[in-house]
Amino acid sequence: MFSYVDLKIREQLRSGDKLIYLNQDGEQVSEDHDGTPVISLLGPIPMPVAVNGQELQLNWFPFVRRVELRHVLEAGKQVQQGSKEALRLLLQESMSVNSILTTADFAQQPSPLVRIHSCCMTGDVFGSMRCECGPQLTLAFEQIAKSGGAIVYMSSHEGRGIGLWAKAITYLLQDEGQDTYQANVSLGLPEDSRDFSDAAIVLKYMLKGKPIQLMSNNPIKFRQLEEAGQPILKGVRHVIGIGRYNERYMNSKKEKGHKI
Repeated sequence: MFSYVDLKIREQLRSGDKLIYLNQDGEQVSEDHDGTPVISLLGPIPMPVAVNGQELQLNWFPFVRRVELRHVLEAGKQVQQGSKEALRLLLQESMSVNSILTTADFAQQPSPLVRIHSCCMTGDVFGSMRCECGPQLTLAFEQIAKSGGAIVYMSSHEGRGIGLWAKAITYLLQDEGQDTYQANVSLGLPEDSRDFSDAAIVLKYMLKGKPIQLMSNNPIKFRQLEEAGQPILKGVRHVIGIGRYNERYMNSKKEKGHKI
């Protein structure tokens, strides 16, 4: 959001092609293009990461769905005029920022490996064994380190789209006997509210219609990506991290059609 506070920085990013806008078809368009931009894409940002003790050089592209910017621009003006309250409100403004991390040869590969990973604070960061998310993310980095490819990290997908607070409540409901899907429904929320179309838009832009090899066991990902226009050459099984703490969770996913 702060690229909108200081317009000089915003223009600097745009003039250097570090901030671009994409339409629904994954085509680069101007901000005022008739085909309304739906994604703002930033980068590439060099991102060296350690995988199994080895250095892997990646490019990081954060991306966001375009939002109404009038209140941000107005807050930016107030911040520039010294308003501490406007700065506080701007800092508290919530905006979901997703990411794609690519190897240098990603766009040149005929059918690169891709993992679309739904953010999981408990598994990815805390190392929880209640799910298999942490091991899946680790395996994805290992696979693209070997073969090249990309990881799309969807930060808006915590708890299959319900957010971290609600997810914490569903854990308590699961401990009382509900499965992972029933717990969502008990809160009046969908079993799975994730939307993978933004990932498809960015992939279409980067790959120009080339198919991917999708590291996933989830048929919903395959269907949504293909419906959004991103072709898939084949699926790659991505089963890892199964243990006694998540056996019931994994069985629930299998009953819902996951290829486990």
